[in-house]
Amino acid sequence: MARLLRSLIFVPGNNSRFLEKAKTLSADIVCFDLEDSVPKEEKESARNLIKEALSKRFEYKAEVYVRTNSPASGIIPQDLSKIVQKGIDGIVIPKVNNVSELKKIIKTLTSLEKKRKLKPIEIIPSIESAEGVVNTYSIASSSNRVSALVFGVFDLLNDLGIEYTKQPEGAKYARAKIPVDARAAGKHVIDAIWQDLNDENGLEEDCIIGRNLGYVGKSIIHPNQIPTVHKIFYPTQAEIEWATKVCHTYIESTKKNKGATKVEGKMIDEVHFKRAKALLDSINISV
Repeated sequence: MARLLRSLIFVPGNNSRFLEKAKTLSADIVCFDLEDSVPKEEKESARNLIKEALSKRFEYKAEVYVRTNSPASGIIPQDLSKIVQKGIDGIVIPKVNNVSELKKIIKTLTSLEKKRKLKPIEIIPSIESAEGVVNTYSIASSSNRVSALVFGVFDLLNDLGIEYTKQPEGAKYARAKIPVDARAAGKHVIDAIWQDLNDENGLEEDCIIGRNLGYVGKSIIHPNQIPTVHKIFYPTQAEIEWATKVCHTYIESTKKNKGATKVEGKMIDEVHFKRAKALLDSINISV
């Protein structure tokens, strides 16, 4: 589906000022974080702050996701209990090792959605371990909820016992394998973060490497990284053509007082139209 996944910026869920500032960010996905950036003693406070922010979803320009804690933490049910509500566009699950972990999460998620009368929420699993790298294809293809994957380089290196460098040799295989497995499953994948906020040239070079490996975007940790990432991860011609078809077809459908319609055999509705229009707007193509 036509959409922008060039940038996914993590916003600490325990910082009300950052959550407020995120309303103005031009990233494609703003991801409120409950995991690494939030100390254990502040998890519940962060859940409450995120719940409040989601109630004001209309004030945010970007798609709004939440990153839960990891399956190994044992506290994902508490996270989901607070964040599964109207206003959330998707959920990032960190450190997913296998399909079994994901299915348990989806079972809890499905139960909450049913009780709260919500549509199925998208999931982006994050691949951050040797086991996760081995199982990438099965994770990506395990559910229609999985809309994309994220590569998490730091925890992978830790799992392998390798020190981080800007171009870590030990991560090259994983970084190349993950987008291949994701695309084989029909899913896109977002590259790992660039840690050095003062090295803009390094960020640009790293984005180019990522795009050449098949990544469609990058995880980022600071708003200043957004322009560089967006410059490199420019929509492909195929994405532009698909977005144009979606927009034109949906507009014609609404003129006939219809909602959902089809493009090349695929169902599209308002959310697909919004994503397609955002893609075209980002490159100054009017519909």
